Amino acid sequence: MARSSTQFSYFQSPYGANLREDGTLFSFASRSATGARLLLYDSPQEEEPSLVVPLDPERDRWGDVWSLFLPGVGAGTLYHFQVDGPYHPREGDYFDGNARLVDPYARALAGDFLPKKDGVCLPPKCVVVDDDFDWEDEPRIKRNLADEVIYELHVRGFTNSPTSGVSKPGTFLGLIEKIPYLKSLGVTAVELMPIHEFPRNEANGSVSKTPNYWGYDPLAFFAPHRGYAYNREPGAQVQEFKQTIKEFHRAGLEVYLDVVFNHTAERGQNYETFSFKGLENKNYYLLETDGTFVNFSGCGNTVNGNSPWMRELIFNCLRSWVCNYHVDGFRFDLASILSRDRSGNLVWNPPVLETISEDPILANAKIIAEAWDAGGAYQVGEFGSKRWAEWNGRYRDDVRRFWRGDDYTLSSFATRICGSSDLYRRRGRKPTCSINFVTSHDGFTMNDLVSYNYKHNYDNGEDNRDGDDNNFSCNYGSEGDTNDEKILELRSRQIRNFFATLLLSQGVPMILAGDEVGRTQRGNNNAYCQDNSISWFDWSLTEKREDLKRFCSTLIKFRRQEASLRRRNFFTGQPQKPGLLPDVSWFDLSGGTVDWNSSQTLTLTCLLSSLDVRQDPAFSKEMKRVVEGIDANMPFDILDEATPEARFHILAMFNASSYPQTFYFPALSKLPMFSWRLFLDTAGKFPNDIYVNYDGPSPCVDEAIRLPEKSSRVYISERK
Repeated sequence: MARSSTQFSYFQSPYGANLREDGTLFSFASRSATGARLLLYDSPQEEEPSLVVPLDPERDRWGDVWSLFLPGVGAGTLYHFQVDGPYHPREGDYFDGNARLVDPYARALAGDFLPKKDGVCLPPKCVVVDDDFDWEDEPRIKRNLADEVIYELHVRGFTNSPTSGVSKPGTFLGLIEKIPYLKSLGVTAVELMPIHEFPRNEANGSVSKTPNYWGYDPLAFFAPHRGYAYNREPGAQVQEFKQTIKEFHRAGLEVYLDVVFNHTAERGQNYETFSFKGLENKNYYLLETDGTFVNFSGCGNTVNGNSPWMRELIFNCLRSWVCNYHVDGFRFDLASILSRDRSGNLVWNPPVLETISEDPILANAKIIAEAWDAGGAYQVGEFGSKRWAEWNGRYRDDVRRFWRGDDYTLSSFATRICGSSDLYRRRGRKPTCSINFVTSHDGFTMNDLVSYNYKHNYDNGEDNRDGDDNNFSCNYGSEGDTNDEKILELRSRQIRNFFATLLLSQGVPMILAGDEVGRTQRGNNNAYCQDNSISWFDWSLTEKREDLKRFCSTLIKFRRQEASLRRRNFFTGQPQKPGLLPDVSWFDLSGGTVDWNSSQTLTLTCLLSSLDVRQDPAFSKEMKRVVEGIDANMPFDILDEATPEARFHILAMFNASSYPQTFYFPALSKLPMFSWRLFLDTAGKFPNDIYVNYDGPSPCVDEAIRLPEKSSRVYISERK
């Protein structure tokens, strides 16, 4: 029997609007509801329903599930729920029989918030969705997380600039037109900032008067954002997002979603009821004993992720994205909220996290936590089970501080580029648990990190009070734009230092979209409300800064080819067998032992090698003494085994000081079997900043190497 090329959705949630052959089954859960109605509409702009269908509490309720089948109702139908029940805010009940409720399991929304009518909030309409989609020959990618290079982008911002040149700017389909660019850069996965539904016209709604460009304000967790659809017909976003993922997979690119299971757009007690609050508020949100909303999210309310009801919703939602959309992974925003029990206390590996990590349907999905929240939790290195990876905020801060030239940063810098074993190894976790990044959507771009001492967020309308003040940035002599060539050269050098560090580190690198071409937000480090040129990708930079993009893409290519940079296990601190050189060795400027406790040392040499020196006839007694004299008490781990596909030995020299420094090749690197070539020089002039074909000049290992201030060099020697 031939297999059909058409794949239907094979996971259907138990609630929401589920299409049948002869109609639609509408379901929601509510324990305390006393009555309910289904409101049907003819258009997204309609204020009043065209049909109201009551649910019978006797016939249409099964336990706490309210369910109604309507024959003849098909895909594209627009609806709300309306639910009666107690209104006792001090007890956590916010039922309002007049409220129009967004179905928490809605798989698409249509329209916007409309102006209130008689004090009632009118949210977007829910859409009955037909999940049928022809996936054709779409491949299923199962790449190991260790081999990924992640690229974080905003769907609208990536193509909405007039410079993008795409035919469908600011949409899911617009991303497809930029696949060739992503392939040329060499990244393997895109991490999309929130694409589940969020309010797009908040000024007319009742959520906030501040535009939410980023999308961290969830309205419907199961639904792709309607604002990212090119076709404006209700439900078109479902088909278009599936088409986008299919094309990304055909190109060998994975797709991760940034999901926000920590709060919702309903906010707290002083805001309107238009979804969870009107269904069973106290089963979905964390509440104080007086009924007020706990705020560990900084956004007015906090999801009760470990209540059985919310836990079930999160679980069903992730399954829906994986099964029905073929999503490859998730990044969980403010994920420490999911580590809080039903009383708000932090616990280790609570039920919702264990369910996510152990679910067989999610077994191939990457799961990445932002392991902190706005309530004071910081769990980097301590989040969930072994399977969870984490945004490594310690990596970001320590790498920034080292290259800025802060005291006492040498040891931390070396630990970070080795995969942060201090954070992950003690609980049996792997280097792949560390998602390494220098910049992300939240904070300065890389260009701004080296151009501003202070945040400049006045355009956000909050008098520059918003955004983080601890950026570990430096402007190198002038705040913002400058024509000073010396300053510009130093900034360019630092950007290259950051990229070199990121892509040569153990763990999994993540790049912020546009950093590879020097995108700026003009000093705004919290551009959540800037749907304009501040946030949009300026595609003219791909020509203006082609040299930087070349540097970055060559590093990505090198990383993807060189297995020693993508270790599955941590370093051990000792050679694995007698006669093997350590897989990593550290040296000071002179090639001697590093003083890890020095407060002001900002120079370091690192050698990655698994060379078996005993097999080489040139191996001398003198060199044998060098090998045996390696300090076995170095405070850093070394690679646990030689990797067969590793192609190069790597020697890296780092000078984060504000002065030129003279480096010497360590004796270990002078073994005759090494044949070094320069791979990159962050102070080098284009095209000698990086050698695309790995054919840079050969150094004289017996001579001093002079590195300018704030610069690094990497030499490579092909394994024989």
